[in-house]
Amino acid sequence: MKIKIIAVGKLKEKYLKQGIAEYEKRLGKYCKFEIIEVPDEKAPENLSELEMIQVKEKEGQKILAKISDNDYVFALAIQGKEITSEGFANQIDQLSTRGTSSFTFVIGGSLGLSEEVMKRSDAQISFGRLTYPHQLMRLILTEQVYRAFRIIKGEPYHK
Repeated sequence: MKIKIIAVGKLKEKYLKQGIAEYEKRLGKYCKFEIIEVPDEKAPENLSELEMIQVKEKEGQKILAKISDNDYVFALAIQGKEITSEGFANQIDQLSTRGTSSFTFVIGGSLGLSEEVMKRSDAQISFGRLTYPHQLMRLILTEQVYRAFRIIKGEPYHK
């Protein structure tokens, strides 16, 4: 099974890199795991609605270029469906039982995801209505993917 996270922007914080590296190492026994970074677009604070759409579209084109035709795509979006860790694990397990072997998770930049990326996604999930920095979401998502595999395999996990 292949798990890919496509994320906008470069991860700079050492503590986040270390946390992700730890989960990446743990995931090695369950799947092939990779994180792909796409460059973010420069976006000053006071953008018009049109400028925001243009930034998301440019980032979206870079994201879409990294998605394979056979990938099952989860878009992380505040308006997505909230799920539990068990529900998340169950969804991955059911999809893989039906033959899906390549999963891609997309984390947008500070403005979110383009309409084209949302349309390409097979599912939109939310980690709650709170807003998280997109760099921190990489760590949270990586941990949840690891937790999902622990649940699927019937291994102990922190509840």
